[in-house]
Amino acid sequence: MKTPAYWGISGFPISHSLTPRLFEIVGNALEIDEVRPVFLEANNSEEFKRNIEELNGDLWISITSPLKHIIGELLGISDEGEINSINQLMRTNGVWNGINTDGYGFVEAAKYIGINPSKSILKIRGGGSTARSIVAAWSESGGEIIPINGRRKLVSGPWDISIIENGEADISVDLDVNPGGEESQTIKEKMDVSISYNEYSKIDDFAVIMLASQHLEAWKRFFLYENIEKLPNLSYILEKLFD
Repeated sequence: MKTPAYWGISGFPISHSLTPRLFEIVGNALEIDEVRPVFLEANNSEEFKRNIEELNGDLWISITSPLKHIIGELLGISDEGEINSINQLMRTNGVWNGINTDGYGFVEAAKYIGINPSKSILKIRGGGSTARSIVAAWSESGGEIIPINGRRKLVSGPWDISIIENGEADISVDLDVNPGGEESQTIKEKMDVSISYNEYSKIDDFAVIMLASQHLEAWKRFFLYENIEKLPNLSYILEKLFD
């Protein structure tokens, strides 16, 4: 199994990030060692470039704001279709590749809490890259979507076939609320969730479940090309995260 010299997180702020711990949990389960964890604080493409130039060898890096939208152009990686955002990076023998797993993580987190996307309606406010990633994955899973205009309108994309005008949503998420787990004051459905976690978050918070889910999806779809069957499941990762 080919492994990197480094893995970790890049963006700003990242001091609170659980991502390096997630890499460690999955790596230990796969008996991967001798990989150095890194926190690469970067508020723009220039800072990111300076940070990675100091690291020799292969890299697996999870990307967070504000880098998701600019990293593809910086490294010459084609964007994720209509999503136009990358949240997982891999440098192997000097060659960069990227993917976005935010939406897949949202779908898997919904399944984990008992919501079947293929039979459910998602109500979502926002039109940024995370919103586009979520609706793309939700539509791909066969679910329906009710978009609500926010600071950014959801643009047209492959998810258009899943958009409906009204209905009772099974799950809703407001991506225009402030970070830190703030609840939406205007979307009230069967299940309102937040995708923002903080130091007070718990093992059953949707944001934490989604974070672990999208990280696990990154291993399945991107980082790991063999022995996928040996990956730990989501419950195991969450339990280890809160040991």
